[in-house]
Amino acid sequence: MGKLYVVPTPVGNLEDMTFRAIKVLKEADFVLAEDTRTSSVLLKHYDIHTPMTSHHKFNEHQTTEAVVRRIQAGETAALISDAGTPAISDPGFLLVRACIAQDIEVQCLPGATAFVPALVNSGLPSDRFCFEGFLPVKKGRQTRLKELSEEKRTIIIYESPFRILKTLSQLAEVLGPERRASVSREISKLHEESVHGSLAELIEHFTLTPPKGEFVLIIGGLSK
Repeated sequence: MGKLYVVPTPVGNLEDMTFRAIKVLKEADFVLAEDTRTSSVLLKHYDIHTPMTSHHKFNEHQTTEAVVRRIQAGETAALISDAGTPAISDPGFLLVRACIAQDIEVQCLPGATAFVPALVNSGLPSDRFCFEGFLPVKKGRQTRLKELSEEKRTIIIYESPFRILKTLSQLAEVLGPERRASVSREISKLHEESVHGSLAELIEHFTLTPPKGEFVLIIGGLSK
């Protein structure tokens, strides 16, 4: 029987790839990529010629069973996402669960995850935190925000440039405009930036400075 490797990929700078990750991708029988066009840039950069197949949120329900059969037949698979660690706000959970159910060995390599540098850079308490990923866009959004208003741990949220101002404004309404927060964008890229302040100050900043890139929002928990 083969094995499934879960392989983190850089969230920005290609040099954030680990030696072990490169070795695993070169030696695997096939690579499962969220977007083969995006991943082909990474594989070409490191001279990796392992065949790729698509495995993303729109087809993972259909492809998981076939992947499991290939691994059971003795092939080794390496799962990657466009950036960061698979299964963290990216496809991967279904395949890992299916492999474990079939007693297939799964190894997740340590590596890039966007929220860790954003949390450390925030200056907010990092001893206890909750990771929310992307908030619901419509259904359940207000309920989730209300739940977060009672959260005492530091809160981590992923957001797109198209919704960051709306999310900051809604958080200010529910948690209060003076709640301390930090916004990091373009982590490990050329224009990496972290902005600290109250939610009201962050709203002002991104109103004056059009938001660009992918965002990680870190919010201080409810004070005693």
